[in-house]
Amino acid sequence: MAKLAYRRVSTIDQNLDRQEFGNDVDKVFEEKLSGKSSNDRPALQALIEYARDGDYVVVHSIDRLARDLRDLQDIISTLNSKGVAVAFNTEGLTFDPGKQDAFATLQLQMMGAFAEFERNILKKRQLEGIEKAKERGVYVNHGRKPIIDRAKVHKLRSEGLSTYKIAAKMGISRMSVHRILNG
Repeated sequence: MAKLAYRRVSTIDQNLDRQEFGNDVDKVFEEKLSGKSSNDRPALQALIEYARDGDYVVVHSIDRLARDLRDLQDIISTLNSKGVAVAFNTEGLTFDPGKQDAFATLQLQMMGAFAEFERNILKKRQLEGIEKAKERGVYVNHGRKPIIDRAKVHKLRSEGLSTYKIAAKMGISRMSVHRILNG
């Protein structure tokens, strides 16, 4: 019987230190990847494969294990079917394969639904921010060069704005304005 831990953050820049389990953990599985899909997380898949009957898996919080309710239920069901208990520190919930706790299942479903809802709200806000950037004529996509609305540059020039004013209004360099106008 082993005590296993799973830690996850969404990006390489984030730190796993907040998700502590103490010294009584036998093996820790950790990764710095989005929780969007359980199939795309090698450490989670390794945990599921490694876990044996009688093992105990501890996770800091529900949102560290899964981002949507279906994934969450599938992961817990898979582990429980192998005889593995799953516990969440933050929520204080434990899912033991030998015990059916209707209240814990209800809490899991509600918290999982809220985690999924929160993720959807964050995605909506992100898309709104992207739309605002596009309206300003500049949209930076994952470190790529800004996408500049060339038609807007020409329109502002036809309205009599100088290259300096066009650059300032659109939040781009004057050289970019010159390249568009002369290109």
